[in-house]
Amino acid sequence: MTVIRLLLADDHPIVRAGLRAVLETEPDFEIAGEAASAEEAVALAGRMAVDVVLMDLQFGPGARMNGSEATAAITARPGAPRVLVVTTYDSDADTLPAIEAGATGYLLKDAPPEELAEAVRTAAAGRTTLAPAVADRLLRRMRTPGTALSRRETEVLGLVAEGMSNLRISERLHLSQATVKSHLVHIYAKLGVDSRTAAVAAALERGLIRR
Repeated sequence: MTVIRLLLADDHPIVRAGLRAVLETEPDFEIAGEAASAEEAVALAGRMAVDVVLMDLQFGPGARMNGSEATAAITARPGAPRVLVVTTYDSDADTLPAIEAGATGYLLKDAPPEELAEAVRTAAAGRTTLAPAVADRLLRRMRTPGTALSRRETEVLGLVAEGMSNLRISERLHLSQATVKSHLVHIYAKLGVDSRTAAVAAALERGLIRR
């Protein structure tokens, strides 16, 4: 029997304990380590023999690195372990950066234990597992590419949802205000709306930005 060595990366100790309790019941899994921050996950994945990293996306206020950034750092190395995202977030603003960063799979924390175990084995084999809601949204993006928001448009709209002005968005993303306005024009056209409020409402309804 081939043993799959796992690294658990989540800032909540109770979540790590829950994952450990579930995964340790599988005879072919071994918990090699735990990380409470994205930076720690990157460091441990680089020096430990690990097959799959179970990665959360958000590591709490004040975190210098998120799960997508950690995923990119881990998967950029030769012979890197696979990264399976296990999180509560399923908006495009969360899923797209993680998948683009190199995540092999994306699962939600409410997945049944048997689904989690199967996703780990699938990731270890280099195959992809996606939560049904995430898979459906990605398929819709592929089928209607002309109406799908780009990653930058999603970032801009997320900041609009936080109540930021065009000036503050331009400062946060290091863009000119004219570029921000151009992104908003494209966002309105793709969502079929004509205001910031309507754009945020439509994006929340479609799961494009985080609630």
